Parts: sequence; C-alpha cells; structure tokens
Amino acid sequence: MRLAVFGGTFSPPHNGHLALCLYARELLHVDRLVVSVSNSPLKDAPGLSDRSRVRMAELLAEEVNKTGVVAEVCNWEINRGRPSYTIDLIAYLEEIYSSPDITLLIGEDNYLNFRQWKSWEELIRRCTIVVFGREANEGEGADTAGLESLHKKKFQRIDFNLPLSSTAIRQSIMSGEDCSRQMPSSIWQYIVEEGLYREA
Repeated sequence: MRLAVFGGTFSPPHNGHLALCLYARELLHVDRLVVSVSNSPLKDAPGLSDRSRVRMAELLAEEVNKTGVVAEVCNWEINRGRPSYTIDLIAYLEEIYSSPDITLLIGEDNYLNFRQWKSWEELIRRCTIVVFGREANEGEGADTAGLESLHKKKFQRIDFNLPLSSTAIRQSIMSGEDCSRQMPSSIWQYIVEEGLYREA
C-alpha cells in the first residue's frame, strides 16, 4: 500500500489544500491519503479549538472523497496534547499501517524551513518527500540548497503555484470579508454557522 501523509494546522483548510490532495491522489497514485491535524511548533498558534480544526479537516477529506475515496483524517497528533513533530507521526503510521512506503507531502513554505524540523535527516531516510511548490527565485531557499541534490531519490517536486494562505484568510474573515470562493463550500458554511474567527 502506498501511503501519503499531509499534515497541517488546517485553520482553515482552503482550496489550495484541496487541490494539493487531489493532485497527490492523481499524480502519485496513492492508495491512502492521511490528513493529519497538527500542533506544529513552527507555525503560529491556530487560535481555534482542536475540535473545530479536526471537523474542518474532515470536511476537506469529504471533498476529496467525492471523486474517489482515499482520504482520511488522523487526530493522533492533536490527542497527544503537546507540540507535534512529523518524525513521531511517521513512526506511528509505520506501526499502524505496516507500510514501508510512506510519502510525505509538504508545501513550499515547509520545504524552505525543512532543516528546522526535528530529525529532518531521519525523515529523508524514512520517507519519500514530495514538495508542492513554485519554482524558486534566485537566492530563494538558501537554507535548503543542496538538499535535493544530496537526496535525489528522496525528493520530488511538483509545480504547484496556488497562492492561498490560511493566515490571510483568517485575517480576511476577522475583517468581515466573504471568503467563500477560497475554500470548499462545506468548510465556509461550517465557519459561518460556528462563527469562527469572528471573536477577534
């Protein structure tokens, strides 16, 4: 079984996340896509309950599965109740699924700070890493210079330039803007019904 993992805070999930999941399913031919809701120490605090983030991730998975069931949500990182690290998640999934073939899906922003991740060298050894990102501009990504050349068999890049940001979307919602076109309708409806991000 080919297993792909896509982690994030998902506050909120948006059309970029959905497109990435669909691309991964079609281009990488994964048998199962695990959407893992995290408390990343490298990301700003999501400012939302874990329950709401998990529910929105579930709605994201439901959107993916409308065109072929492959996605499921994992809340193992959330349930640990402390900052989560991808290397720990990979070890957990290897045990649960008995899969030696795990593909880690990351965006350009995460790729650029990859050397800050806990046990990043071990992650390279244990996973195939697929980077969904734009072509780097000159001088951009210096922190990861040489990563791909050193580990050619472990990195794959897929051109993916969809400039959406959960941070920017949260700020827009706080300002009273309609962000329905930037995310699946089910997630926008949930945000509106629950009054998420409005309290700020």
